[in-house]
Amino acid sequence: MRKLIYVINSSIDGCLDHTIGVPDEELFDFYINLVRNAGIFVYGRITYELMVPYWPDIAKNPAGNSKADVEFAEAFDAVEKVVFSKSLEKAEGRNSRIVRTNAEDEIRKLKQEEGKDIYTGGVALPSYLIGLGLVDEYIFTIMPVIAGKGRRLMEAISMQEKLGLKLVEKKVSKSGSVILHYVNA
Repeated sequence: MRKLIYVINSSIDGCLDHTIGVPDEELFDFYINLVRNAGIFVYGRITYELMVPYWPDIAKNPAGNSKADVEFAEAFDAVEKVVFSKSLEKAEGRNSRIVRTNAEDEIRKLKQEEGKDIYTGGVALPSYLIGLGLVDEYIFTIMPVIAGKGRRLMEAISMQEKLGLKLVEKKVSKSGSVILHYVNA
């Protein structure tokens, strides 16, 4: 059975926004390896549109981009992407498809299939999936930044009870970012 793993960058004050910090080379290597080991990415429309066509375009036209950007883009472009949306008209790029039905049912089905783990990012869809108890692991990268504004995890979701997590790995990068890997306790 595949695991559903939530991966996100956060400021020290808990704001979740891809623009809050720039990963250093060490973090980029970490993310490249994560992407290479992913079986499927599942996103809501907003996160999907942040990632696609940005990364697939770099994979198609690598000139002028850093080696790390190109490696990440090529790895990202190779992975299957599922976007949950009722408003997106079509999925861009290769290996992408839209699911308009119930996200809970689709995630349960994907978790039962053979293959590499499923990764998700963003805020709204992961918050919903966490509320349903479908997320198995969490990888938070805390950037050394206080953003002062931004979306926060679970801000629109009411959980019946708190969720206990167990820290299984931590790493501090040279830039001061902290990677925390948790599993459900």
